[in-house]
Amino acid sequence: MIRIALAAAAALALWAAPGLAQQQQDFSKVQIKTTDLGHNTYMLEGAGGNTTVAVAADGVIIVDGEFAPMHDKIKAAIAALTSAPIRYLVNTHYHGDHTGGNVPFAADGVIVVAHVNVKKRLADGSVNGKAEKGQPAPAGALPARTYTSAMVLTLKGRTASLHHVANAHTDGDTYVWFKDANVIATGDTVNMGRYPNIDYMNGGNIKGMIAATDIYLKLANDQTKFVPGHGPLSDKAAVAQYRAMLVAARDRMAKLVKAGKTEDEVQAAKPFADYDAKLGVTPQQSSNFIRVVYHSLKDK
Repeated sequence: MIRIALAAAAALALWAAPGLAQQQQDFSKVQIKTTDLGHNTYMLEGAGGNTTVAVAADGVIIVDGEFAPMHDKIKAAIAALTSAPIRYLVNTHYHGDHTGGNVPFAADGVIVVAHVNVKKRLADGSVNGKAEKGQPAPAGALPARTYTSAMVLTLKGRTASLHHVANAHTDGDTYVWFKDANVIATGDTVNMGRYPNIDYMNGGNIKGMIAATDIYLKLANDQTKFVPGHGPLSDKAAVAQYRAMLVAARDRMAKLVKAGKTEDEVQAAKPFADYDAKLGVTPQQSSNFIRVVYHSLKDK
């Protein structure tokens, strides 16, 4: 039994800590910031993707569980809000900074819910930008419940509407609409204060990212609160500005791709220099965004 437990722990470590940034992070120093969104709904900021918390009389729904080492801190932050147990954990997509908490939360008896492609990516191992196959997730990380188009989670007095947006950040994206609180949790289809990643090797495409923002803006009014995958709490106006940036990036890149430019030529052209300056990104972050936009259009 000891050998089995050690093997499972090793598998979890390999899957849940794939990136250098995570390996270098001291999670013991991370503090959870809780923002009250009204109607017993909250945004938690810690390490990894943002977490949304919806409290009902008989339980709690959370959206995204950050990295595995944040499990205890997320639980403590929620315990400060309510004594109700966590019932559901929704994954907005498969990336480890959003799904790392699956294993410890599932061990607590929480039901992990996601789009069917999230379970597939976790079970099979995703592909990185170098076309290298990643480490499959341990069995305990796999969602217990999946859906294909839409799903509603219901607790006493609360509902969470889950909807799939196709081929946006990945091929398994979910946004969660808490209509009673006028809150939309977008996952990484929306990031604020930084460029988004487009995981083109795993179904992502900038056209789907734009389509996702169209859905959000149609749902929203001026009072809607958006919990982005990363970055600060946002509103409809901020999401509209974000959409405008995505559209400009798509259109500029489409012209370069149509002209037959190579990736190196596109990198040298610096097509998003004005947005680089507005966002204050590093040269590497600028290069990364050029690469993912280029391939999401060039390879499709």
